[in-house]
Amino acid sequence: MLPRLKEADAGERHVYFVDASHFVYGAFLGYVWSAVRRFVPTGSGRQRLNVLGAVSYGTGRMVTVINRGSIGAEQVIELLRAIKRRSRKPVTLVLDNASYHRAKAVRALAGQLGVELLFLPPYSPNLNLIERVWKLVKKLALNARTLPDFEAFAESVTTTVGELETKHQNQLLSLLTPKFQDFTEAQLSAV
Repeated sequence: MLPRLKEADAGERHVYFVDASHFVYGAFLGYVWSAVRRFVPTGSGRQRLNVLGAVSYGTGRMVTVINRGSIGAEQVIELLRAIKRRSRKPVTLVLDNASYHRAKAVRALAGQLGVELLFLPPYSPNLNLIERVWKLVKKLALNARTLPDFEAFAESVTTTVGELETKHQNQLLSLLTPKFQDFTEAQLSAV
């Protein structure tokens, strides 16, 4: 992955980090302490908003596919086409090993479009920069607030995602650094 990021730094390639986030309508509390018992109204947790997103390394440009159903190969294909329409340079997508990322139709279309798919090792979400973006979205859109219904919830998430490149650009770009948590030099001690 690091050689591709160097190419992106040199302006020779676009590298997008891709993953889905499933925002569940419910309580997203920050730290709460109260001397008096408080009841916080919340949804049932059965409704969710799915956001399949790609964030461009270096520029912070976001490409998203948002729905209320589910994420599958069809949505990844839609995202792939949208990314390719935006780019004149070679494109690399950094993905986890979700089955819909590895679908035959996705790999076939990527080959046709000339898009390189770079799969991360299993169980390594720390290497996918978009995970940092989803954490920021949850913080900005949902933490420590009560939303009256699912429509307000969906609007809050959608608006925040739409404002990442403008209103929250500084915060977004600060997350897109190639400083990954690495355990290769970690010292282990017996317990």
